[in-house]
Amino acid sequence: MFAPDHPLITTLYIVASALFIVGLKMLNRAATARRGNLISGVGMLTAIVATCLLAGMKFHWILLGAVVGSAIGAVAASAVKMTAMPEMVGLFNGFGGLASMLVAWAEFHKWRAEGWAAYHQLLGPGAPDSPRFTAAAIAFTALVGAVTFSGSVVAFLKLAEWITGRPILFRGQRLVNGLIVLTVLAAAGLVTVRPEAPWAYGAFAVVMVVGLLLGVTSVIPIGGADMPVVISLLNSYSGVAAAAAGFIILNNGLIVAGSLVGASGLILTNIMCKAMNRSLGNVLFSGFGATESSGEAAAAQGEVKPISVEDAYYILEAARSVVFVPGYGMAVAQAQHVVRELGQLLEKNGAEVKYCIHPVAGRMPGHMNVLLAEANVPYEQLVEPGDVNPTIENVDVAIVIGANDVVNPAAREDPKSPLWGMPIINVDQARTCIVLKRSMRPGFAGVENPLFFKPNTRMLFGDAKASVSALVAEFKAE
Repeated sequence: MFAPDHPLITTLYIVASALFIVGLKMLNRAATARRGNLISGVGMLTAIVATCLLAGMKFHWILLGAVVGSAIGAVAASAVKMTAMPEMVGLFNGFGGLASMLVAWAEFHKWRAEGWAAYHQLLGPGAPDSPRFTAAAIAFTALVGAVTFSGSVVAFLKLAEWITGRPILFRGQRLVNGLIVLTVLAAAGLVTVRPEAPWAYGAFAVVMVVGLLLGVTSVIPIGGADMPVVISLLNSYSGVAAAAAGFIILNNGLIVAGSLVGASGLILTNIMCKAMNRSLGNVLFSGFGATESSGEAAAAQGEVKPISVEDAYYILEAARSVVFVPGYGMAVAQAQHVVRELGQLLEKNGAEVKYCIHPVAGRMPGHMNVLLAEANVPYEQLVEPGDVNPTIENVDVAIVIGANDVVNPAAREDPKSPLWGMPIINVDQARTCIVLKRSMRPGFAGVENPLFFKPNTRMLFGDAKASVSALVAEFKAE
């Protein structure tokens, strides 16, 4: 068994931390993301090896957990459908929070069973002398871990549509949430002030149980359209909980890994909020999408113009610039591969092809990027709305594949729309806009889309994969 301050242990944790940082940096580009994920995995393996060396003769329990966890993760990752990837990411966030909560629970139990003097000695060199600091760290870890776990479960249920994706609101909800917050903060305060008191165990149980309740009540009022923000925020929570757990057990590798996840999740949350032109407070507390519409927003009016595959082919065949705008509908239809094939055929026909991805398209950050990377779409062809909108009037054809809210012109045109002010992709200003949808149903936000009635819009109804495959067949037949 090695001491926590042994040079080998310190070196291994430094190496693991460096690999985490390098891997995270490489995730910034689709071309290097897989390699970055692998490097981060090697970093985690290095951290596990260091922890096994610390554990001494009890290392076999750590190895058993690592093997079982790796097996479950491998099976889940290989079996999950791409449409269910947001739900899986939500669960991963939740399990990270649950792990941190259980660490806090175990450490508090160990403290109470051994006494402060024995527990302080078990922590080893560098342990804080103040029991209140340690108690505060334990209570904080348990609270954030509990909120992350239960909140992530609710997000999973909403994304999987096992419960309604709309905000779940009730009278006096903010008052109830306020009382829950006051209760859990009071319990955490009691644990911090008197951790050795006989009733401290009960107060700690309140922190965990009410923390789980707080996670539920804080996520149920958030609508499905805001799920990308919620996923990234919960990801940040899981990192914060892990870092706090690292402070409890004095594990530098866990502190660094948790800090990276927490900071990157918070940065991503900020990016998502900016993409919707909304504050985080508005996302968390506004109950966006609670009704089918605001009740005052202008109703979408006009004539829908359906188009056949053959007519769509003639439009595309004459196009010299085409922009694909993917959305969740592309994920549902698993159409990314045929979309890539159609893009290649358009390029051979002399068209300039781009894929414009809105930051909140899909149901998690980067959802569309993952799908198109899976289809080997060149990274250089992936562009953001800011790259396309200034010259969208010169685009011959914009093809919207299952996207809805991120192309809704009501965000520009109707101040009473729930989407008002949200930056969108201005596909309605292209020379021709072809929308691939199964029906006229609104998107995940539940807001009607006037794009469908624009004079330059043509609706190609049907399964996206079947429709694009038919277009591919038309090009190949020629």
